[in-house]
Amino acid sequence: MKKGYWIAKANVIFPEKQQAYGKLAEEVLKKYNGKFIVRGGLQETKEGEDYMRNVVVEFPSYEIALKAYESKEYQAALKVLDGGAKRLYAVVEGY
Repeated sequence: MKKGYWIAKANVIFPEKQQAYGKLAEEVLKKYNGKFIVRGGLQETKEGEDYMRNVVVEFPSYEIALKAYESKEYQAALKVLDGGAKRLYAVVEGY
């Protein structure tokens, strides 16, 4: 079974919304056995638009990663974020 990943790049606009979202999103990760592979840290953009935050979360499978994103809990977290960050976000199947 191939692993699944959330891959996100974000520019935080409202830190308080980002922080509230982050707490809720972490609960989703726990429920769906997701683990952070990348969460912030040093970076140097080599191509494309620069984003201040990069996040990669690994899940046991692509299907679980999709299920976690589509879950009512994660959708509620997105409502809390409500424009608090400009983001690129993808759910990706591992190799």
